[in-house]
Amino acid sequence: MITAAVFGVVLAAVDQWLLEVPTAALAAVVGLVFVLGAAYAIRLYQVWQFELQPDALYLERGVITFVETAVPFVRVQHVDTQFGPIERALGLSSVVVYTAGSRNADVRIPGLPPNRARELQDTLRELAVESEADDAV
Repeated sequence: MITAAVFGVVLAAVDQWLLEVPTAALAAVVGLVFVLGAAYAIRLYQVWQFELQPDALYLERGVITFVETAVPFVRVQHVDTQFGPIERALGLSSVVVYTAGSRNADVRIPGLPPNRARELQDTLRELAVESEADDAV
């Protein structure tokens, strides 16, 4: 929706200051961008998966580029539960798993109900503590 709104504002500015854009064309472009954005978001939600296995957290996600990630519990540094403004409005939250490694070494699991997010956070924390005795290499 944000991208569609930005396209609408840009096209309205072009219509106002540069050249005349037919209102039907303006509405068609904004509508198309909105529909494509909604389809992308729905498809992204459909392919998003995570699974806790005995040794690691496994994630699969992506629409255009498909990404599979394995986060060994021994690499987990800490786990946060986050509630962004849109998530709060929808009654959802995200779990963010920070790992040992380079900058931006974190994994986000969005769209969870708050109770499920807290349960997952506690489970990941326990599994990380249990795996501390294991060798990280």
